[in-house]
Amino acid sequence: MKKLALLGGEPVFTKERAPKELFKWPIITQEDIDGVMDVVVNNKFSHTDITTQFQDEFAEWQGRKYALAFTNGTMSLTAAMFAVGLSEGDEIICPTKTYWGSASQAAYFGAKVVFCNINDMLNLDPDDLERCITPKTKAIVVVHYFGYPCDMDRIMEIANKHNLYVIEDVSHAHGSLYKGKKVGTFGHIAAMSMMSWKVFSAGEMGVLVTDDRRLYERAIAFGHYDRNNEKFIQECDELKDYFHIALGGVKGRVNQVCAVLARGQLKYYDERTAEIRRAMDYFYDCLEGLPGIKPHRIDTSDGSNMGGYYSPLLIYNAEELGGLSSGRFAQAVKAELNGAGGCSAGANFCLHTHKYFTNFDPRHSTTPMDNKTDLSALDVSLKKECISVPWFKQLNKEWIDKYVAVYKKVVENYQELLEEDNRKNKIEGIWYGAESDRKQ
Repeated sequence: MKKLALLGGEPVFTKERAPKELFKWPIITQEDIDGVMDVVVNNKFSHTDITTQFQDEFAEWQGRKYALAFTNGTMSLTAAMFAVGLSEGDEIICPTKTYWGSASQAAYFGAKVVFCNINDMLNLDPDDLERCITPKTKAIVVVHYFGYPCDMDRIMEIANKHNLYVIEDVSHAHGSLYKGKKVGTFGHIAAMSMMSWKVFSAGEMGVLVTDDRRLYERAIAFGHYDRNNEKFIQECDELKDYFHIALGGVKGRVNQVCAVLARGQLKYYDERTAEIRRAMDYFYDCLEGLPGIKPHRIDTSDGSNMGGYYSPLLIYNAEELGGLSSGRFAQAVKAELNGAGGCSAGANFCLHTHKYFTNFDPRHSTTPMDNKTDLSALDVSLKKECISVPWFKQLNKEWIDKYVAVYKKVVENYQELLEEDNRKNKIEGIWYGAESDRKQ
């Protein structure tokens, strides 16, 4: 057994560094550059021709009738909430462990967020879902967290039973399949981010998709002021008195530099993410069965997959490693990498622990949100720990094996880390770990 680098031993990585192509993302081609420069030189930023082309292409790829591009994912999710009619006194259900943009804008409409527990794979737990439903519930926000598809069969069964809308947040899971069908096609409406660090990266962008013409038109009216008119609003008679003004009071359409990048990414997306899956599956296969760390991936035998494995990780079980904290484990991994990558513990903090969702008053009214979350019902969410791993973009077994050796070394020598640990380094939840640690 070799001594861990964190304790003075020689690291697995000394001076060698993997080729940049192993981690480079997004992949930008000359075709992308030429398209962007055409927009810049000819001042097409605020036009809609390229955006419209992308929307049509993306809707076909996604398997939905309609797609609508927004400035970012948070805006697309906000438009989805407006589309389903979220209003004063309503409630939406959202998993507690997710990015704040999945739920925080409910306050814009005077609605309350009710938080649902997560399961062992960090997704909304269908077993806890009906606990969260009240007569005020309008919609369920489903987040396919870090690319892992939720149990959409059970979620849709419960939603239909209670006549609730389902909004899918696909920001982590572009192209992920649940039983052979793309996530984002199960709910009534779906929205997603395409910002610069996502698997589907278009700079800064969001997209909303649906098969429901009324929901589509309401989303248009919310933030696409130049399309809130008689040409596009055909079924929503209640909106016709309000043409030519964005009903959300925002200009939410995407600029065409991002639309160009999105078209380029879409053209090669399936090919590139298939290569990511080959690389990540090889890495995870090498770690399968080690105590304390479980690959965060789905069984593919029923046609499911993880898309592009956004922000890949390991589910951490401290009990199998003598109670070693996730933070201490991550420190040891980082020391073995010796600058050849990062490692962090944790993920998004649990939203129900933030005061924004309990007493902030974003509308300056006399009544704050007052969620009164039952913390005892959500304690289990705090026990789900995870560890980040490299996000490989190419199947290069020689180099992936070197990273495998890092995690194996720490697992095999975990007892050396226990003496100075005592769970002091435990990290319950952070944004995504230090951003510098997420990059390779």
